[in-house]
Amino acid sequence: MTDLDTLLAAFMTRAVGPGTLSGLGRLSGGANMESWAFDFAGEPYVLRRAPSAEYMADRPYGHVTEAALVMAAHAAGVKAPEVVGVLADGDGMGTGYVMKRVIAEVNPAKILASPPPSLVADLGRELARIHAIPAETIPDAIPHMDTAAALAELKARFLTYGGDRPAIALAIKWCEDHLSEPAPPVLVHADYRMGNIMVDADGLAVVLDWELAHRGDAHEDLAFGCMTVWRFGRLDNPAFGVGSLDEYFAAYEAAGGTPVDRTRFRFWLVYRTLWWALGCLQMGQAWRSGADTTVERVVVGRRTAEQELDLVLLLEEEAPEAERARALPASPPAAAAPAGEPTNREIVQAVRDWIEGAIKPRAEGHAKFEAVVAMNALGIVMRDLDAGTRAEDAALSAALMAGTTTLAQPGLLAKLRRAAIDKCAVDSPKYAALGAARSLWGG
Repeated sequence: MTDLDTLLAAFMTRAVGPGTLSGLGRLSGGANMESWAFDFAGEPYVLRRAPSAEYMADRPYGHVTEAALVMAAHAAGVKAPEVVGVLADGDGMGTGYVMKRVIAEVNPAKILASPPPSLVADLGRELARIHAIPAETIPDAIPHMDTAAALAELKARFLTYGGDRPAIALAIKWCEDHLSEPAPPVLVHADYRMGNIMVDADGLAVVLDWELAHRGDAHEDLAFGCMTVWRFGRLDNPAFGVGSLDEYFAAYEAAGGTPVDRTRFRFWLVYRTLWWALGCLQMGQAWRSGADTTVERVVVGRRTAEQELDLVLLLEEEAPEAERARALPASPPAAAAPAGEPTNREIVQAVRDWIEGAIKPRAEGHAKFEAVVAMNALGIVMRDLDAGTRAEDAALSAALMAGTTTLAQPGLLAKLRRAAIDKCAVDSPKYAALGAARSLWGG
């Protein structure tokens, strides 16, 4: 029995009564927090935790507030987890809380392969319920999002990361030019998407991961799950990869949600795609600073290319028709074939093959997940060494943010399209939108 088993067993005895703990194992999902599944007294639970208070230092609120919010949502009839206890300093397990575990499917690929017929309606209804949680039951520490201030913060963060990615600069300027008046605030889940819901045969079973919740515009939630990245390849179904926007919006409104404003929806679709592009860059910064040295961080850091491709697809309609019809320029030439001593690419290939043949087959649980992530990381390096593709252009980025260069400039859209395709082909070659962009743009 590990220290965590012992400490968790003692905590559960205090929280729910006597029993025996068994089957403790870390779940592979969760980009920011640890999740541990276990049984206690014959019932299934999940521990959601950060291993130290320092890990939570830059967050707007801690796990005590998050747990209180989840409990308020559950009490309001939302399909939120049922919290049974919140960790305290004396429990010796960091910060977090324990929930009853829902036995249902969370894997987006499995859900989208055969979604329950009610799922689009369930998603709209449940989001309306979240937005209707009484304001007086929401913990005071849950912040209010000022969209203009949040956009300014994204821009400042972009500049600290180099300020040299033109697709991101284009999106920042577009969002600045299309800010709407503030909407009546509701509780925004802010991570409502495939991967954070669980589904069983009857439909949506539970909504997970409330750590980003805040007060703000309902359209932010409406848009987030409709981003291309969260549709997991189901590009023909713009609502969560499951169905149409009309179905989704109708279900939301029928359940009491505010009438959907399509212009606001589009703004938030662009904004949250921009937000996630910078979120990916931030993952790389977390690794570089030493705050989180897992391989997963550097791999997610390279997923920025996916969002840059999506931003170009979202914003290209702003360009004149003649620019949208312009052919793409050629890609840079491929690297020369190796000769003589092993190249850097070949050394990386050898290490990747070793992980695949010797490490991955013997690994279990989270360790197997980490082995796959490491293989993905080395695959990116190999493709990068072959292609030599770069995405940075500080001068163009500055001009786009200043508005002195726009998509009306001859050849600019074609250049952005080519850069997005080539970079995504290196960093995320299996990204579904890459194939769609190539078909659309002739690349």
